[in-house]
Amino acid sequence: MCAIMGYTGVDLPLTKLEEAFAAAKSRGPDDSRSLALPSGRLLFHRLAIMGPEPAGMQPFTAPDGSAVVCNGELYGFRALKRELEAAGCRFASGSDCELLLPLWRARGPEMFRELDAEFALVLYDAPTDSFVAARDPIGIRPLYYGYSASGHILFASEPKCLLGLTDRIMPFPPGHYYRDGRFVCYRDMARVEAVCRSGLDEVCANIREKLIAGVEKRLDADVPVGFLLSGGLDSSLVCAIATRLLDRPIDTYAVGMSTDAIDLKYARQAADYIGSRHHEIYITEQDVLENLEELIRVLGTYDITTIRASMGMYLLCRAIRRQSGIRVLLTGEISDELFGYKYTDFAPSPAAFQAESEKRIREIHMYDVLRADRCISANSLEARVPFGDLDFVQYVISIDPAKKMNVYGKGKYLLRRAFAGDYLPESLLQREKAAFSDAVGHSLADSLKACAERIYGDSWRSQAERYAGHAKPFTKESLLYREIFEKYYPGQAEMVADFWMPNREWEGCDVDDPSARVLSNYGASGV
Repeated sequence: MCAIMGYTGVDLPLTKLEEAFAAAKSRGPDDSRSLALPSGRLLFHRLAIMGPEPAGMQPFTAPDGSAVVCNGELYGFRALKRELEAAGCRFASGSDCELLLPLWRARGPEMFRELDAEFALVLYDAPTDSFVAARDPIGIRPLYYGYSASGHILFASEPKCLLGLTDRIMPFPPGHYYRDGRFVCYRDMARVEAVCRSGLDEVCANIREKLIAGVEKRLDADVPVGFLLSGGLDSSLVCAIATRLLDRPIDTYAVGMSTDAIDLKYARQAADYIGSRHHEIYITEQDVLENLEELIRVLGTYDITTIRASMGMYLLCRAIRRQSGIRVLLTGEISDELFGYKYTDFAPSPAAFQAESEKRIREIHMYDVLRADRCISANSLEARVPFGDLDFVQYVISIDPAKKMNVYGKGKYLLRRAFAGDYLPESLLQREKAAFSDAVGHSLADSLKACAERIYGDSWRSQAERYAGHAKPFTKESLLYREIFEKYYPGQAEMVADFWMPNREWEGCDVDDPSARVLSNYGASGV
């Protein structure tokens, strides 16, 4: 990961901007730089991944005075670079992001739709003395914005970089670019142009082909790559595919509570099957409680699911950073939103299933994607998400929802069928889904809830009323998280749409806890 910041005015002192931007130094510990422009500034913290030589340092500049900072990965950039070189462009580094200014000059805003990338960028266009900002269509790379007291817009990779510089911090909408005071949608990943009604064999063959391509793109790095392996279907498939593509052992990492880890045994089975160099990290209740406040500060959220699921991931990534030379981690996020959760088994119709999937894809940048980004970047690592491959997402979201619903007696049936064979043992390929925070160990969430019980008495509901304006806490646990959030991000609750919860309008989903454990169909998921 890297960190970017841009300001479209000249009234804020550089020292104040740099002090605020320092809050995201963990995203880019290798180097930092700021660039003064006629009508603003660009700032950058670097984590060197592609083209790690000094020439790859940003901001990149052009002879006409234009400049850009980008936190991103442009997949397939080597072929695109050759195309630009044939047209007369010259490059000084091996960085993929150096291509952005020539692309902007050649294609303008249309380049955002054409990029096969996950990115957040701020670009200064010198000929018009104006700024452009943009974010990838899913929001895998973070970007936030706000307005200074003088009315100039600020952009930054994390909300904590904007504290004290603006009254209201908001997430930059994925799939949009900002130019001339307007946000323009260039691509809505959840919009289906035409429903795919192909037969099961063709659908599953395409799922397999496109996911393999998504993994292959994300193996390209100039630094060591590792893999998070929970033992669930999604991360296990990513690891199995990568092993085949690389034809060598990969490094896999798993985390669990020291007392009741559920997934560690399954992660070990997957690792043994694919022949990875497997590493296990154990955490304790003390680790969980001692790191809760820092975790919420890192995440910038009060959402129950995000915080529970982040704890194991954050501590695992911290151990990876301390114990290895890994700089890039492939993860299994964004499968549930496409193929279904445990609660979407209760969807009353294909149309309802599809609407829920579209909603989750549009909001995922505030939940699972945020979790992966912050847990990994806080430990100076980069996350790559194969299930978030744009071609893959666009295809799966378009599949006839009647085929994606659980009418087979097994959730995520299409994905399981797509990889039937010898990618994974049949027992793992068909294993029931367990929520990540629960699978790290039921005691993780139980300890957090018990902590909240000890802190709050019977008057907790009146305390929760203080936050009734947006996403009012509805349990003692959610109140605990909200009060810690407000300590570090006062008045910024609207950065998150609401609590992630199952669709309470569906029969069987009207619950008061986001864990799949409380659903009647959880079954053997937690064993």
